[in-house]
Amino acid sequence: MKTYRIPRTDLEVSRIAYGCMSLSRAWDDAPITATEIATTLKLVATAVDQGITLFDHADIYARGKSELLFGEALRQIPGLRDRIVLQSKCGIRFAGEPESDSPVRYDFSREHLLHSVEGILRRLGTGHLDILLLHRPDLLAEPAEIAEAFDELYRSGKVRHFGVSNHSASQIALLQKHVDQPLVVNQIEISLLHHYPISEGILANQCGGDYAGATGILDYCRQHEILVQAWSPLASGRLSASAKPDQESLRNASAMVAQLAAAKGLSQEAILLGWLLKHPAGIQPIVGTTNPDRLISACRADATGLSREEWYSLLAAVRGAGVP
Repeated sequence: MKTYRIPRTDLEVSRIAYGCMSLSRAWDDAPITATEIATTLKLVATAVDQGITLFDHADIYARGKSELLFGEALRQIPGLRDRIVLQSKCGIRFAGEPESDSPVRYDFSREHLLHSVEGILRRLGTGHLDILLLHRPDLLAEPAEIAEAFDELYRSGKVRHFGVSNHSASQIALLQKHVDQPLVVNQIEISLLHHYPISEGILANQCGGDYAGATGILDYCRQHEILVQAWSPLASGRLSASAKPDQESLRNASAMVAQLAAAKGLSQEAILLGWLLKHPAGIQPIVGTTNPDRLISACRADATGLSREEWYSLLAAVRGAGVP
């Protein structure tokens, strides 16, 4: 698999990453099971065999059990930690914690960030994270307080690099003004279905359009050398032929994806991922399937080779309109 060098780091990563949210599907306090461990070992081994080197986590995934399961993989697969890039996210807090009436909320306080990283490292069974991302913007965040936490985590060697997830250009700029470490990743939702971070680029000087909240986030990240990671790059299967979408534009896009897949001898997942990889921003899709065969077929996206005409045809189909 081809690779990206994450700007302003020494990290060389696979163009496709593996998202570990669904290693456990049980978002409860029950212990991890032997079956879950066996499934995780097979998935991680398959990902590594396909050339995947970046594994994405978050402290909330399955209430920490997905990180516990990956920790088992690190213990049972010799030399795995030295061959991969480990990334996790924090900042989302569950309802009912610590008090029964506590709401779901975001928390970038120094105390919570430090506590979260300790938990992540303990569950993964590793001494450091290669990358820590702030999961969703905390509306009460104090950038100077985040900077203190980052400094402490960096000096202690517990986190090597930092980034964000679901942040706008202005939010990144404000945070970067205060933190000394470069913000090297922004993980946002992008797919052929959720194409707005890409397609907003053709809406300049247009009335209306299918995305009113243009942010310029993709251009900002390219300008400031921030790797853009795409979560839900397969749109949860909503563009697959079996999904039977009810909108005409989605049916047309789904049919075109299926036609291209058949013509190129690839899976539909590979076509959808290839659409993202074609973009010059250097987007890194994060794939979270728990089916090893689907993971293997998805990784073939690295060699999809969509033409410019095919790329624009897919965008026109899903938008239900050509370019202005």
